[in-house]
Amino acid sequence: MHDSVLEPLRAYVRGHATGDPIHFRGAFLPTAHVEGVRDGAFVSWTLDEYCPLFPGRPTPDETTRSRRIDTIDVHGTVATAAMSLSHGADTFTDIFSLVRVDDGWCIANKAYHRPS
Repeated sequence: MHDSVLEPLRAYVRGHATGDPIHFRGAFLPTAHVEGVRDGAFVSWTLDEYCPLFPGRPTPDETTRSRRIDTIDVHGTVATAAMSLSHGADTFTDIFSLVRVDDGWCIANKAYHRPS
């Protein structure tokens, strides 16, 4: 596996850790969607809708949060990855599809599971 496939995932983690959406803009393709179920309803956000959900600063409990990449599977110019995010009592699961484009790997889309 090439370490470069980790770059957008690390940028994604930095976005969560800092609350600064600029990291997401560097990690995701501009056409990406973030999809999952929130408060019992399906959501599908464009990158422009997802980024404003982050205030530009870390959450007050950031020091207690953790994120880990669980799996990465690379198949030529595409890859999938799974990540666990522990935020307080909740552990979220993020599933990513990634694509290698001219200037490196980018997250094409993210689907997530948020515990109810």
